[in-house]
Amino acid sequence: MQLETYIGDLLYRYDCVTIPGFGAFLTNRVSAKVHESTHTFYPPKKVLSFNEQVQINAGLLANFIAEAEKLPYETANAKITKQVKAIKSYLIEGETIQLENIGELILNAEGKIIFSPSTHINYLTDAFGLSHYTSKSVSRELYKKEVEAIEEKTPIVITPEKRSKNNWLKYAAAAVLVLGFSSYLGYNYYSTSIENHNQLAQEDANAQLDAKVQEATFVISNPLPAATLSLEKQAGNYHIVAGAFRIEANSEKKVKQLRAKGYKARTIGKNRYGLHEVVYESYPNRLEAQNALYKIRKAHNKDAWLLIKKLD
Repeated sequence: MQLETYIGDLLYRYDCVTIPGFGAFLTNRVSAKVHESTHTFYPPKKVLSFNEQVQINAGLLANFIAEAEKLPYETANAKITKQVKAIKSYLIEGETIQLENIGELILNAEGKIIFSPSTHINYLTDAFGLSHYTSKSVSRELYKKEVEAIEEKTPIVITPEKRSKNNWLKYAAAAVLVLGFSSYLGYNYYSTSIENHNQLAQEDANAQLDAKVQEATFVISNPLPAATLSLEKQAGNYHIVAGAFRIEANSEKKVKQLRAKGYKARTIGKNRYGLHEVVYESYPNRLEAQNALYKIRKAHNKDAWLLIKKLD
């Protein structure tokens, strides 16, 4: 049993995942920041920590493992206890425990567990598609010098005989246009670079998302029997995911609940893990999908996320 896989899945949804008899992994949200000297943008993220004192068994991890592996709760809890004993014995022997995508555990001279978090993954769902990005600094003085050079090559000559109030306004307007156009070129280049990067990062993250995380969805009590829903045909490769269910009847029940709230919900089949995916709606372009995702997260489900997938 790969315990770190289940812990990682739960850290996307919860701020505390307790391992009975061992300790708890905690998350703390850190805001986005920009490094002033390197001009590097770092997106918001969840920072992991470990507290050996928190050992209260809330049943979250055991329930999740029992559901994923189709085991009784007691059996899942026993498997956790067995793996915790093995981890502790390795630590006592001076070995370093490597938990993939979570971090490293080691025992210090005082017998305390020291945790070094991994930096390879961000468990903050709001930051999916975002990665750190280094941008060139915008040098406004450079654009000013370029404008001055243009003015030197094409000087404006005004003779006393022909100067008038209207001519003065004409030349002033021309100068403003030159300055504005130069600034616009620099700003447009900067904005386009960021937009292109974010678009590539978003598409890459969504392509890898299915392989990195499954939504921690438990069995809905009293599932409805299998039913055929008549849905209007939707087109588009941008889908707002509401959840993924191992039992098909639960996914159909979720669709019915969402449609009762006014959403054009439907199922889009199984993912590679055999989970039935339910979406609020599908959209033909990214802008519409992102606008809808923002509204859904704000009003209904903060854990909804955007899936880019071409359906057959």
